[in-house]
Amino acid sequence: MIVGDLLELDGLHIGVAWATPELLGRRVTGVTSTDLQDPARYLQRGELVLTGLVWWRPGDADAPVRFANALRSAEVAALAGEGTHGTVPEALVTACRTHGIPLLSVPSGTSFRAVTDRIYLRLWGDLQAGSPGVAAVPEAIRRELVGLMHSDAPPGDVLGHAVARLGLPDCSVLTGGGRLLATTAEGTGSRGAVPIGPPGDSPFDGWLLQPHVEPAPDTATVLHGLAELLAPLATRARATAAARRQTAARALHLLDQDGPGLTDALGACGLPDGAPLTPVSVRIEGGSTLWAAAALADALQRLDAPFAVAPDGSAGAAGAVGLVAAPVAGVTGALRDAWPALQSRLTARRLLRAGVGPAVPPDAAALRGALVQAGYALESRAGGTVGSSGELDSLAALLRGVPAEVTAAFHARLLAPLAEHDRQNGVSLLGTLGTFLDHDGSWSRTAEALHIHVNTVHYRIRRIEELTGRSLARLEDRLDLRAALLCAPPRRG
Repeated sequence: MIVGDLLELDGLHIGVAWATPELLGRRVTGVTSTDLQDPARYLQRGELVLTGLVWWRPGDADAPVRFANALRSAEVAALAGEGTHGTVPEALVTACRTHGIPLLSVPSGTSFRAVTDRIYLRLWGDLQAGSPGVAAVPEAIRRELVGLMHSDAPPGDVLGHAVARLGLPDCSVLTGGGRLLATTAEGTGSRGAVPIGPPGDSPFDGWLLQPHVEPAPDTATVLHGLAELLAPLATRARATAAARRQTAARALHLLDQDGPGLTDALGACGLPDGAPLTPVSVRIEGGSTLWAAAALADALQRLDAPFAVAPDGSAGAAGAVGLVAAPVAGVTGALRDAWPALQSRLTARRLLRAGVGPAVPPDAAALRGALVQAGYALESRAGGTVGSSGELDSLAALLRGVPAEVTAAFHARLLAPLAEHDRQNGVSLLGTLGTFLDHDGSWSRTAEALHIHVNTVHYRIRRIEELTGRSLARLEDRLDLRAALLCAPPRRG
């Protein structure tokens, strides 16, 4: 596929802002979307770069030059944009002419997702037509399946047609995260999965073609041919997901910076205007921000509700954040249902955690506060689990979200004298304190629970008060000591 072919794609209405016939003959190898002013390190040679020109400001005369220079250094095939400003700025036309980059215009009524989808179907369809691996699929059936893909038929329709025409056993198409995309019958099988398209950037990316029964050798060959034929759909899905992450990143950047245009940015993510949004925070210990974003997006796809997910590297965490136009209960339930399958894609040390905040109006201040609560709910849960801010309804739950270093220091500061006493004596003052508080300060019930005389309880409580400097007759001191007990570091072994 060459740059000039983009002008012939029906329904996209792509035009030429500046180019020469020679430049329109450049080969296109892929598509990427960016709103960064210097995206060079994220680009690959031969890509078509889509930009909404968010980075451009009329007063910054150097911005178009810097952007065009980044594209030239990456040796991209072409640039296409318009979006935010409704027209391609003349300064960008001049910069592209200087650097020899063909510049196309994409009208505001044409989404970048539509451009990405059409290009990948055309690009990968052309490549696979000459692929020897597809030879196992008869040419007539191959043309039928490519035609279905070009007409944007759902993956289920394409898979069903392929299985029926090729005489294959029932099959399913799954994401790397285990989400079912299409199936021809109940069940998904468990052996002989065939990768569809190139591997993903995370354990949750990529598609798999899963036969429901162990295939015979000749059937396995056809399955591999079908997987190669379906690769455009998987590649298109990856490109679309990357474009969505970038759009979401811009919205979350505006949210963090309290910048103008937040409403439009949320709308560009597909979130409904004015609807309450539920925030989600995700982290993978030992993973990456891209892994976390891919895992969260895969889980939220099960909701069938609009959402935006972007990587979040704040404070050095390997995390991601999301906004979902769905109730808290639905979001929490979907994540908990998906979590075991997602966690199974990771090693035991790479624990996946999530926290869900309260649903709030799409107001910057409210969303920031709700995201903080989502992060706290994440910190309050052990690895491999999903927490909700609505479940932070006890002192114990609240303290679980406090950093371990802080809780350990608080525990030692209040209870170190009791721990030292217990090490030197055969009496457990810490155990007595816990039992006394568990029984609401009742001397008799504490004595009964510990199988000691009530006078012994009185003596131990006096020693606890002497060593800690706290009075168990005061509610405030009782709460402090209860919190200190709850902050005890977990026992090793």
